[in-house]
Amino acid sequence: MTGIAEARKFYARLMAANAGSADPRLEEVFAEVPREAFLGPGPWTVVANGGKVETPSADPVHIYQNVLVSLDTDKGINNGEPFLHAMWIGKVAPRPGEAVTHVGAGTGYYTALLTELVSPGGTVTAFELEPSLAHRARENLEAYGNVTVIHGDAVVGGLPPSDIIYVNAGVAAPPAEWLRALKPGGRMVFPWRPAERVGLAVMAIRTDKGFACDQFMRSWFIPCIGASLASPATKIPDRDKAARGRSIWLTADKAPDSTATAIIGDVWFSSQSVGGRRSQ
Repeated sequence: MTGIAEARKFYARLMAANAGSADPRLEEVFAEVPREAFLGPGPWTVVANGGKVETPSADPVHIYQNVLVSLDTDKGINNGEPFLHAMWIGKVAPRPGEAVTHVGAGTGYYTALLTELVSPGGTVTAFELEPSLAHRARENLEAYGNVTVIHGDAVVGGLPPSDIIYVNAGVAAPPAEWLRALKPGGRMVFPWRPAERVGLAVMAIRTDKGFACDQFMRSWFIPCIGASLASPATKIPDRDKAARGRSIWLTADKAPDSTATAIIGDVWFSSQSVGGRRSQ
């Protein structure tokens, strides 16, 4: 039988390989942070192809796989796909000393990974709107001295200045306040859901010329309350136009022009890069 230490070590190696990150610390934190500590007591309910499968026992060896573990079955909230998060965390590349804001922290598992990666000297502010999940996250993360859990709405409450904003709830467009919260060189990764059939993971980077963006994979998350619905007056992209976005602009800073692929509220996406090159 496989022991938990061996299972966790192999799981971490798989996560690092899937992420394709050059940072060896990514494998280390996936091996060190116990996933079971953030899931509640087992046996656990695993979500698979729209159905549910219960682990055969409370042995944590069962959850060191690329499986979705349910946190709130009635609301469809799960712990997230480890492969996806490994890729996202590898892409935003947290560094020691950086300030991270985690929107949609759940019970804090991926928050803990981010916290370890910005240590020493870094901080994490974690927002969770669901009161029961926020309570659990606060308890789960109590041992980490550089993280603050906020039970509140990240859309209306404002975010602190951040090197990284890590969003785990689908948005029609990132609120302008989130973009403004990014420090120079700051990175935001978020699930972009401007239309029913359009779901993309987007990385935005604040440069001295504007916000560069890259749609790097398909993605689906539960909606972010307050930021998931587009008004009728917006320009909604189809899948092809959404994939052509190369930069994000605030309408207050620059009016939408002929390169606009999506206009949603006070944010718009352009097929032109911040350096002036247009996507084909």
